[in-house]
Amino acid sequence: MERILIGDLKDHIGKDVTIKGWVDGVRDHGKVAFLVLRDRSGNVQAVASGDYNETALPAAQELGEQYAVEIMGEVKERPEKMKREEVNGELEFGIKEIVVLSKAEQMPFDMSAELNIDTHLDNLPLTLRTEKSRAIFKVQSEILIAYRAFLNKEGFTEFQSPKITGDDAEGGANTFSFDYFGDTKAHLATSPQFYKQIMTGVYERVFSTGTAFRAEKHSTSRHLNEYTSLDLEMAFIKDYKDVANLVADLMRHIVEHLKETCVAEFKLLDAEFPLAPKEFPMMKLVEAQELIKKETGEDTVGEPDLEPEHERWLCTYAKENLDSDFIYITHYPVSKRPMYTFEDPETPGFTGSFDMLFRGVEIMSGGQRRHEYDNLVEGIKMKGLDPDKFSYYLQAFKYGMPAHGGIGMGLERLTAKFLNIKNVKEATLFPRDMNRIDTLLHKNDSE
Repeated sequence: MERILIGDLKDHIGKDVTIKGWVDGVRDHGKVAFLVLRDRSGNVQAVASGDYNETALPAAQELGEQYAVEIMGEVKERPEKMKREEVNGELEFGIKEIVVLSKAEQMPFDMSAELNIDTHLDNLPLTLRTEKSRAIFKVQSEILIAYRAFLNKEGFTEFQSPKITGDDAEGGANTFSFDYFGDTKAHLATSPQFYKQIMTGVYERVFSTGTAFRAEKHSTSRHLNEYTSLDLEMAFIKDYKDVANLVADLMRHIVEHLKETCVAEFKLLDAEFPLAPKEFPMMKLVEAQELIKKETGEDTVGEPDLEPEHERWLCTYAKENLDSDFIYITHYPVSKRPMYTFEDPETPGFTGSFDMLFRGVEIMSGGQRRHEYDNLVEGIKMKGLDPDKFSYYLQAFKYGMPAHGGIGMGLERLTAKFLNIKNVKEATLFPRDMNRIDTLLHKNDSE
């Protein structure tokens, strides 16, 4: 008999069908046993009793949690007073035959219990099967689907950048470096920045969804040493606002897509969909600092960046006063931004760049880039770097590079903020930081 997905059982009421999946729970009441069965499409309660098949009951009583099984049975509609609101809550699956495909040892912990972060991460091959984890990474998958769909619609071409770079790594700081290529030091890429700029000279609009590596000595709830970087770059822009406007459209598209595809997951995780107005609020760094001084008394005017507590305050302000969970902060000092960041000619000393803050934290940086060769070389020298080490990258700028700009943001941090998850590691499938490569490396892991 052909397999039917659990999510399609409602189309087979009154029929005998075969399903395959895992046993998520067993309740043995002696003369009847109840199983919760799960496959990729959902779950359903199954019943083993003499009403269906006398041999099915003892077979069901032998099952344990996480057994992989093939079960043949009858799809029945529950009486009205017994129907439940959850998926397949109107159905009951009467078991007639059970085939064990793979046994499971007794679980080392209760899968429904709240585990501390280290226990959760140490046992990811198991804890990823929980309803909570499946919900988190379903949302993450849909974010990627929406990201790609929007950019494809807007004429962007996806490309994959190399993850090993040479001595022209972005300044060389915070990189994982290794010897392999003779006398040339190699690095794991901290971003696809140089390559996406080069690719704007090929396709004009490009994006990537690749792994990035940062060798920062952090062990916090916000940082990872390996993450998924969502990058885009677009040419023939007027200024940084062209990029900011497109990215605001992108974020609104992601929000609307999640409202269509992940209502159940947001409900399960007790998360709210963000406020994403038609226009995202935007203020210059100095304006934000003056606002903070006026409203809180804290004087940070003139500082080159925002402190984490000020990012949180600005997000609260934007939500309460501007009806937005998103806010752009623009015009960071030239000294604070990378060598390729464009200096705003209307505001000397400050860049045509921005950070997007979302629910208390920076989730992306972006802006306009230096596109003229001599100006870019000047930016490299200004950072105390050697232009000769960037000769490969610089080739593109000798031959007709238009004004361009883009953004980079971390998928895991974005997922965490959408779902109000405090520790980004919970929104990372297999997190790496200075204390963890699958297993915990140090006992004093400070989350």
